[in-house]
Amino acid sequence: MLDVSKAKKELQHILDAREYRAYYDESKSIFETWWEDAKKWIADQLSSLFPSFEPSGSASSFLLIGLIVIMIALLALTVFLMARNMKRNRILRHKNPLQTIKELNWSFQRHLMEAKEQEVIGNYKTATRHLFLALLLYFHEKEWLEARMWKTNWDYYDELGKVNSEWAQQFSKLASIFDEVTYGEREINQNEYIQFHNEAMYWLLETADGFEGQGGRQTC
Repeated sequence: MLDVSKAKKELQHILDAREYRAYYDESKSIFETWWEDAKKWIADQLSSLFPSFEPSGSASSFLLIGLIVIMIALLALTVFLMARNMKRNRILRHKNPLQTIKELNWSFQRHLMEAKEQEVIGNYKTATRHLFLALLLYFHEKEWLEARMWKTNWDYYDELGKVNSEWAQQFSKLASIFDEVTYGEREINQNEYIQFHNEAMYWLLETADGFEGQGGRQTC
């Protein structure tokens, strides 16, 4: 005689297996459907741009993978640039460019002379510092900002922005280089110093003609 209890168990086992397989296939088909739709969309876009081009399924897959890789790379680059800018802003907010009373009391012309002397012997890090301080004290003399030992470059940026926002942006670029060279681990070479020097001297031409006449612009 047929074992009814055993047959029921076998039938239930078959049904359970089918339900599990149906669920698995359904989950799999959702991803496959999305993937096929994405490839079809790419194919349609390519066909609209290039009517004579007929992409295959493999070509659509390759392009889709390529787009995903590009998006991930762009996202990583964006995060990197944002992190770097945040780091620069933290430095800009907390470092004081004028460290001693002596530096504050020197005229901007005296700092220019010191920058020149350090430049001649190839000490571009120190030359960069004195050149930036000359620029800062020049702004102070012009009453575009007020130089004080407790102030940071962010304070000076804010003050200069109230006079001219474009000047403030240009100052920020020079201040970032100054901070990286002075407080960071950046080594400035001759060519980089020449560029920094020329950009800083652009601001000082009005009252530094005598210094420039001695070859101060590109003497490296």
